[in-house]
Amino acid sequence: MNPETHERACHLIDAWQVEGISSPEREWLETHLSECPACQARARANEHVLLALRSNSVTVDPALVSTTQARVRWRSRELRENRARLRALWISCGLSWLLGAVTAPLLWQAMAWLGRQFELSPVIWITGFALFWVAPATVVGALVAWKHSHPSGLKNDRQAWERRI
Repeated sequence: MNPETHERACHLIDAWQVEGISSPEREWLETHLSECPACQARARANEHVLLALRSNSVTVDPALVSTTQARVRWRSRELRENRARLRALWISCGLSWLLGAVTAPLLWQAMAWLGRQFELSPVIWITGFALFWVAPATVVGALVAWKHSHPSGLKNDRQAWERRI
């Protein structure tokens, strides 16, 4: 038998009892199992293992459960807040790029005019244009990097949350 067929059957056997599989996949697997003793044995072994696992009961300390739930809630809240911040960041970046593209020709003309008025070398006014255009992004990037390197507020919030538990 083709090794790819067995590999597909093994994957479907593993997924069948745990995740579930689609109807066409189940029909294919049932046909394959009726013809292949090795895969039949694997399917029976999986069923025995799952029965053994489901028959065991595990008792967990209620404090551990509540702590785990609280940490999961904390992480969920943290992810939601990060998603909202990232959305705002992407919107502001998009607006910044749009405004930059619209104002770049105007700024170029203004810098060229200043260069002519003060009889500056083109290298100087072109460098001024580049610095004027790049400086705001550099400052904002440095502020964001500094804020992320000093997350004191987040650490204190998490410690206060953990003390509540």
